[in-house]
Amino acid sequence: MDKLVKTLGIDSLSKSQVSRMAADLDQIVDEFRHRPLADAGPFTFVSADALTMKVREGGRVINAVALVATGVNGDGHREVLGLRVATSETGPAWNEFFADLTARGLTGVRLVTSDAHKGLVEAIAANLPGTAWQRCRTHYSANLMSVTPKSMWPAVKAMLHSVYDQPDKDAVHAQFDRLLDYVDGKLPEVHEHLDGARADILAFTAFPKDVWTQIWSNNPAERLNREIRRRTDSVGIFPNRAAIVRLVGAVLAEQTDEWAEGRRYLGLEVLARCHVTIVPDTDTDTQIGGDNLPALTA
Repeated sequence: MDKLVKTLGIDSLSKSQVSRMAADLDQIVDEFRHRPLADAGPFTFVSADALTMKVREGGRVINAVALVATGVNGDGHREVLGLRVATSETGPAWNEFFADLTARGLTGVRLVTSDAHKGLVEAIAANLPGTAWQRCRTHYSANLMSVTPKSMWPAVKAMLHSVYDQPDKDAVHAQFDRLLDYVDGKLPEVHEHLDGARADILAFTAFPKDVWTQIWSNNPAERLNREIRRRTDSVGIFPNRAAIVRLVGAVLAEQTDEWAEGRRYLGLEVLARCHVTIVPDTDTDTQIGGDNLPALTA
């Protein structure tokens, strides 16, 4: 608080002043975290991630995680949907997080992008039945390299990246077939890894090409994560979980305001096309908690 007010020309704060400011900020963050979501929907695309932070509890320093979800609202703008601080990134923690989002009115979700944390994927299926899941391509690439001989990293990475460089859905799947053929026989573990993840990492192809770069990874959230880290790294160890909620919640509320005042993240016309069902394609599209997602035309 002292650092903040010094930028405003105030030399110091008393403990009572700090307490009043913290109480005001807590109210703002609490209202932001528990605001209704129904009026701003549908939230066509959602992204979920977790950030680890250090907090002091019971006389020792432990790790805690901040669960965060962002979404594209009915007006085409991004906004932070929720924040929850948990002891660790577990299935029950993610389930409570998504249960709260749906209780507050999260609807119309066609796709959730995240890493492959089992508890997170199960929570999406349990709370958003019928919603497709996109496995973050950046996280997946790192997972794939863990089973790839280091000498083959450049070749496998180049082939995998070429899959995403294709102009349309059919070309993406054709190039993925070429990747499978390339590793078949010579890299059986890599082949098995790729074949098992195919539906999850290519879920984006069920949507218009206009939105692929926004939905095939969690990379758009990295700027937000960096801003959170910039603020939290200056703290180091939080005195309690309430302090994490206060600081991170304030950052997220501020970012949501900036997104609301900026340009649309996705145009209304392309969002409308993302909700138009054309024909079912059960061979290539993936969905969790329901029937396969219908294919969409761009």
